[in-house]
Amino acid sequence: MECYIVDFPILFEDAEALVIDKPAGLPLDTPRAGGVSLADHLDNLRFGFQRPPAPVHRLDRDTSGCLLLARNPKALKKFSAAFEARAVEKRYLGVVAGPVEGEEGTIALSLSKISSEKDGWRMIVAKKGKPAVTHWRKLAERAGPSGPLTLVEFRPETGRTHQIRVHAAHAFGHALLGDPVYGDGTGASRTLLHAAGITIQREGKPPVVASAPLPADFAALGFSDG
Repeated sequence: MECYIVDFPILFEDAEALVIDKPAGLPLDTPRAGGVSLADHLDNLRFGFQRPPAPVHRLDRDTSGCLLLARNPKALKKFSAAFEARAVEKRYLGVVAGPVEGEEGTIALSLSKISSEKDGWRMIVAKKGKPAVTHWRKLAERAGPSGPLTLVEFRPETGRTHQIRVHAAHAFGHALLGDPVYGDGTGASRTLLHAAGITIQREGKPPVVASAPLPADFAALGFSDG
């Protein structure tokens, strides 16, 4: 009898899909400097299936929460098409390192990638960049050690690299807490962004629906998802 050991919860499972609660700090691919990545866990996520599952989309190393894996090439193609068609509902929670004016809104700022030998690469707001749209809603405010903190729900329409991180920094005037690229990197041991939920509709089958509980580092700041 085969035994499978994984270090994170399975949030959804059927013949086509797995949704895992990816821990913060786990990259999807093996880092250049070496170290453990999700790729090292994929074989243990077969659970008796012939092939290891494959990630359908990407989450940054620091981002925790819902990550969809496809269990076969046909499912991977179908789910990837759903992402391309913007037919996937994604819900993120982020802690903004400062106050947020207003209760809700939509951020529409096109993004482009730049790089330099000194600073590496990052995303910037650029009129000629790729369109990016994020809907947001303020959930709660708390007093942090260095000033006010705000829990914000993000529902991105598009899936550009670092989209929520860049949009938050530009729209609110404050980056996500702990963000070392678009903020000052202080206040948390990682960028506080969590993929709290995902829904993918399927023709002839029930939708893939998963939610990931709020991580301990969010709760430690006095926030709850509710």
